[in-house]
Amino acid sequence: MSVMVDIRSVYKSFGSLDVLKGIDLQVRTGEVTVVLGPSGSGKSTLLRAVNHLEKVDRGEISVDGALMGYRRSGNKLHELPEREVLRQRTRIGFVFQNFNLFPHLTVLENVTEAPVSALKRPRKEAEETAHRLLERVGLGDKAGAYPRQLSGGQQQRVAIARALALEPRLLLFDEPTSALDPELVGEVLDVIRDLAAQGTTMIVVTHEISFAREVADTVVFMADGRIVEQGTPEQVLGAPREERTRTFLAKVL
Repeated sequence: MSVMVDIRSVYKSFGSLDVLKGIDLQVRTGEVTVVLGPSGSGKSTLLRAVNHLEKVDRGEISVDGALMGYRRSGNKLHELPEREVLRQRTRIGFVFQNFNLFPHLTVLENVTEAPVSALKRPRKEAEETAHRLLERVGLGDKAGAYPRQLSGGQQQRVAIARALALEPRLLLFDEPTSALDPELVGEVLDVIRDLAAQGTTMIVVTHEISFAREVADTVVFMADGRIVEQGTPEQVLGAPREERTRTFLAKVL
């Protein structure tokens, strides 16, 4: 199976705070990698580095064989112009914690905006795709609604449809249920489960341990900017080798 995401020796600091301390990780095509860890462990920064929303200080990240944010010339890396970085990002869907929908646009307009503006798709074609995706996430009847008229769970499902509208090779989820009321969490996780069953390559940062156990091909446990342990859900969640992992799981299970 080919490698979709290749993260090599990645370091990132914010001022004097070292957030990522030498991350090495590979995500294979068609698999789901779930990243767990306490707050401040570097999970979200790592996710944002994958699509170059955060520039790394050292190391490199490739997605689908392409170096993110840079081109290599001999032994040197040259930063890509912003328009080329934006083009790279169109192949990576990103679903944020707080939905990030445009409040002044309808649900349909939120989903069609990027295909029309970034991919130059004809609006009619983009709208047909958007209607299909909204049906897929169970919101076919909400195309004309505005975000403020939706529940948090519905807004997050629109955000997932919006990410899928770019037909990405990779989907990134940054704690997609943490801003939701507990009774709405299931409806969002159901959509992600369906995507996993269809072989979508995903990296999911989450605190939902039971979801990780059920859906992940690989579980990664991070703490203090490092990957402490990784393996199958059975290995990492069922029989963790590292004391730091055991301590974390004892608190959240």
